[in-house]
Amino acid sequence: MLGPYTSHVDTFARDRLPPVEQWPTLLLDRPEVRYPAKLNCAVELVDVMAGKTPDAPCFRSPSESLTYREFSERVNRFAHVLVEDLGLVPGGRVLLRAANNPDMMALWFAVAKAGGIVVATMPLLRAGELQKVLDRAKVGIALCDVRLREELETAVGRVDHDVKVMTFHGAGEEDELERRAATKPAAFDAVDTAADDVVLIAFTSGTTGNPKGTMHFHRDILAICDTYSASIVRPKASEVFIGSPPIAFTFGLGGLVLFPMRVGASSILLEAAAPDLLRDAIGAYGATTLFTSPTAYRRMLATPAGDAFATLRKCVSAGETLPLPVFQAWERETGIRIMDGIGATEMLHIFIGAPVEAIRPGATGLPVPGYEARIVGEDLQPVEPGQIGRLAVRGPTGCRYLDDPRQMDYVKNGWNMTGDTFEMDADGYFHYRARNDDMIVTSGYNVGGPEVEDALLEHAAVAECAVVGVPDEERGQVIKAVVVLRPGFERNDDMVRGLQDHVKATIAPYKYPRVVEFVDALPRTETGKVQRYVLRGEKR
Repeated sequence: MLGPYTSHVDTFARDRLPPVEQWPTLLLDRPEVRYPAKLNCAVELVDVMAGKTPDAPCFRSPSESLTYREFSERVNRFAHVLVEDLGLVPGGRVLLRAANNPDMMALWFAVAKAGGIVVATMPLLRAGELQKVLDRAKVGIALCDVRLREELETAVGRVDHDVKVMTFHGAGEEDELERRAATKPAAFDAVDTAADDVVLIAFTSGTTGNPKGTMHFHRDILAICDTYSASIVRPKASEVFIGSPPIAFTFGLGGLVLFPMRVGASSILLEAAAPDLLRDAIGAYGATTLFTSPTAYRRMLATPAGDAFATLRKCVSAGETLPLPVFQAWERETGIRIMDGIGATEMLHIFIGAPVEAIRPGATGLPVPGYEARIVGEDLQPVEPGQIGRLAVRGPTGCRYLDDPRQMDYVKNGWNMTGDTFEMDADGYFHYRARNDDMIVTSGYNVGGPEVEDALLEHAAVAECAVVGVPDEERGQVIKAVVVLRPGFERNDDMVRGLQDHVKATIAPYKYPRVVEFVDALPRTETGKVQRYVLRGEKR
């Protein structure tokens, strides 16, 4: 399935793709996903649009506004810094650490244009989490917003290979990237990458131990634009996109960057996008197209909105299942039907959804044109409509883990097994039922319970613990920690707050347990395994 040509001088990623026989079946016959053998996604999304509509707005933020020409020139200057000053060669991995802003995106495309591989990370990640990413991807260059430098520098100090770090968004010596870029030419000859050269290693959120890095090709970046976006979102050049998901999440990358750029639209990038700030920004910028989570939709409805949503025309939800009451309340308030969807980092973006006219309230939707989905039983055979089973998906994108035996768990018989439990009705609509593993989905974030357990166990007071997700009307799920304390420690509110603060300081703050329960002993099976269903209050 790999073409014979590659631009990559550093073949680390290509050498660590799973064996082809472990790949999912890729559906690449439709005209919209038939790409040439040589393809650079930065050329298609930046250069092409800069040539067509150079003076059209591309990215806006509270601090600046860039046209497509200006954005292209910034990308090119950054690419020169990467190659000439930092020694990036095609195939080299570059970690990006910043909030959503135009510089973050210019760096993303600069890496791609220079033939490198982007490894984007969320600003909330702590040193221990960053260290795992640096190790797994063998990152050689890290570009970091100076405000987020401390955790990265700690992580770099813990790895056993060299990492060149350059900061930006600072003052004086701290804005080294910008100073160097200012001296570079505004033109850059893109590397002639292969369509199947890796351009992005996206790490799944909430993973523990060895994080799972999902590898995506240049053609994949365009494929999600030419399938999901073209068929479901249907963007036009006049639209203004806005949203809350970090660019390091592929949901945010697609919805706030790739989809608008594919058609020459503009996007608002907000470093802080809490629901109240997002609501205000929609009105302030005249946004038309919104990408965010069900939690954010619910919270934006909590206070009178006035005419804040007057310019909105399209709304997309993903990251967690969209509750029917939220869908209904949003439609009552705005007149807009939220387009629900389910995707996966492994698949890059959404593969089940529905355009506005085909929405069935309470259902996630239909397979996106170009993708196929079915519900299977434990034997991996399709089940009848109305029966609950495991979701299996295939399309032009698919799971390719970075050197990871878990590839064989995710791909079965050529299908991507997403880890979700669904039911398909007689009309082919897919209805979400639950996760079929212990991953906790809270406010659109995936959190692995064992990761939170590891953080808790580092606290001197904790003898044993187990972490599960429990239903929550606002967040979908909240993280619950069931804790056995060591002798001498008291079960009280101060201990709860102390454990929560400890987790916040150890791993990303959104992973802290909002509910803490103290018990004498954890429920276990005869073989010693913790009975997590008991902790969730489930009966079996």
